[in-house]
Amino acid sequence: MILADVRKRYFDFFVERGHHIVPSASLVPENDPTTLFTGSGMQPLLPYLLGEQHPKGKRIVDSQKSFRAEDIEEIGDNRHTTLFEMLGNWSLGDYFKAEQLPWLFEFLTDEIGLDPRKLYVTVFAGDEQNNIPKDTESVAIWKELFRTAGVDAKDALIGSEEDGYKRGMKEGERIFYYNAKKNWWSRAGVPENMPAGEPGGPDSEVFYDFGTEHISSFGEYCHPNCDCGRFMEIGNSVFMQYIKNKDGTFSELPQRNVDFGGGLERITAASNNNPDVFKIDALLDIIKVIEKSTGKQYEENTFAFRVIADHIRGAVFMIGDGVHPGNTEQGYFVRRLLRRAILQLHKLKSGTAIGLLTSVVAEKYKDQYPNITEQKGEIERVITEEETKFSTTLERGLKHFEKFAEDTIPGKDAFILFSTYGFPFELTQELARERGFTVDEKGFKEEMQKHQVTSRVGAAQKFKGGLADHSEKVVQYHTATHLLLAGLRKELGKDVHQAGSNITNERTRFDFTYPEKVSREVLDKVETYVNNAIASGATVTVETVKKEEAKNDPYIEGSFWEKYPDEVNVYSVIGRDGTIYSRELCGGPHVETTEHMGVFKIVKEEASSAGVRRIKATLA
Repeated sequence: MILADVRKRYFDFFVERGHHIVPSASLVPENDPTTLFTGSGMQPLLPYLLGEQHPKGKRIVDSQKSFRAEDIEEIGDNRHTTLFEMLGNWSLGDYFKAEQLPWLFEFLTDEIGLDPRKLYVTVFAGDEQNNIPKDTESVAIWKELFRTAGVDAKDALIGSEEDGYKRGMKEGERIFYYNAKKNWWSRAGVPENMPAGEPGGPDSEVFYDFGTEHISSFGEYCHPNCDCGRFMEIGNSVFMQYIKNKDGTFSELPQRNVDFGGGLERITAASNNNPDVFKIDALLDIIKVIEKSTGKQYEENTFAFRVIADHIRGAVFMIGDGVHPGNTEQGYFVRRLLRRAILQLHKLKSGTAIGLLTSVVAEKYKDQYPNITEQKGEIERVITEEETKFSTTLERGLKHFEKFAEDTIPGKDAFILFSTYGFPFELTQELARERGFTVDEKGFKEEMQKHQVTSRVGAAQKFKGGLADHSEKVVQYHTATHLLLAGLRKELGKDVHQAGSNITNERTRFDFTYPEKVSREVLDKVETYVNNAIASGATVTVETVKKEEAKNDPYIEGSFWEKYPDEVNVYSVIGRDGTIYSRELCGGPHVETTEHMGVFKIVKEEASSAGVRRIKATLA
């Protein structure tokens, strides 16, 4: 089966049972300061779970697109994805366990065709400390459902995940009690972590058994919550019936709700009896394009292919919901997804620009999420721009990484990768982890500290290159002028160079080579570029290189080369995520970090002389 088939069958099944289809909410949650992304079907519906009337009534069904940033590090195994769709059916004060569990069993076995002998379930073992009872009602319902399907299902108490690895499963056991860490659901987790006013309740999870061999490195014995790959959770019925009081006790909600969440991708994988979720059509179509462009096979490069397929799909959906790559909040995760995918695509020596994979995603989701198709051109443009920005330093940095890769990468080398090549420390850690290496994080922080001290000393020295003095404000303007030149070169082309500058504590006046007037539209883009760099809290680093080497490096901007000695200082302005905003030959001084520079504003652009324009700008 393919994703679209499973989704449609789910909608049809619950519409027949009185449910109304509601569209997916955005990946960027509205009026929910607790999280950056919509990570579950429950989030957009919280007001209705607490008693507000839903315009579609008490029974609704949906497929909610969701993103879990905490799963980025998990990508590479056969089951985790950052972006996924959560099938949901909801009872808002209407039906409860007696209807929900039989409907779910019927859908999975009759509509999707799963063998009931491959289904295992878990239930809530109770919480004595908070006076919340054991969910014996769900156990009784499950036993009857399995019995009618010809399966004798015994129940057993496991407790914690760790207990499961010690105890394992006995013959005939199919229903397992787990504690609140596994079978209680609220946005805040277990009952003791819930704030006053937060709803929650016991849940009952359904697992599909792929029948693979248990891997003992995960634990001595297998059980439904084991991570060895034999079992995959495909659905969870949450019985939202409690609310936490101000005094820490729990009361029943005015209305009892059902919140079911079923992973669309996982149910599809189970329908095909294949434990590799990347073999479902939505991800496999991306993988086939990568195979064609690289000449390499998925089965021989599963980690790289899975990272690329997952991350490009996630990035396309987020950009489609208005999130662009950046250094903060949601934008940081879009950038991180894209850069991790670009790195893996680079390693595979692909001839395909990653932005072109947008079309594969858009085609697969054109019916359910037409906004992706409508915005395909813009999404591809954003992704391609990020790829261009990152690729300028990626290859050089990777070559340098290989020079000193060893069991433990010294902090000094990790700092060189950051300061010279724009590799975030996090990326160096990932590269090292792939090779079974570690990185000296403490040493890296010490090198960063040394650099900051050096920068402060440098900023205290007199500089004769067009600065009125060496006060803090003038030094800020000087750094902003570097960013201004980088922004102009980005918008107007690489033929733009510095022709002179005069910087005071009130403004910067900057002359640059360009034959015609620069439009306000372009100046606004340059202004945005500078302010994005400032807002990123970028660090300014310096390295000493041979002048000829710097002159021949296309990524280093320089003017007045004849004024400099054989060895020169190259200053780089690097964002927290490794983005290099400026890399320029200079004599200093510069700020240690951009975070306190203020807001950059271009107030005037005019002619200076033939072929030279002049900009006046301020920081406020």
